[in-house]
Amino acid sequence: MERLGRDAPLPEEMQGRWIDVEDPASELIIQGGEVTCFEQSVAYDYKVVNKDDGALTVSLKIDDQAKEDTFQRSNITELVITPDGDFHAYNVRFASQLSGPKANQTVANQKSQSISIYEFTA
Repeated sequence: MERLGRDAPLPEEMQGRWIDVEDPASELIIQGGEVTCFEQSVAYDYKVVNKDDGALTVSLKIDDQAKEDTFQRSNITELVITPDGDFHAYNVRFASQLSGPKANQTVANQKSQSISIYEFTA
């Protein structure tokens, strides 16, 4: 498990423009350390990168624990590439299945990947 600042890039496998398979107008864009989801930049303070049982995970975190619940409910907070190559983005309220990446990579370098959106209610 590795804690990295906001300026550190996310793993190379996650870089690029990802399209929601249920709603092609919705995108997740990862460029360096910046994460933009549904046209909004995710304002996180640091990330925790982990490889476990073949899955690559990134958890987006904030330093202010008093605001943690609001952050968890209003932002993408978890990114996972499964051992099978599927890419998932989620938080405590929903999960998204993505395909891509579409930007800055040639088709020859792309691996077909997909993710689904589910909404959770509490």
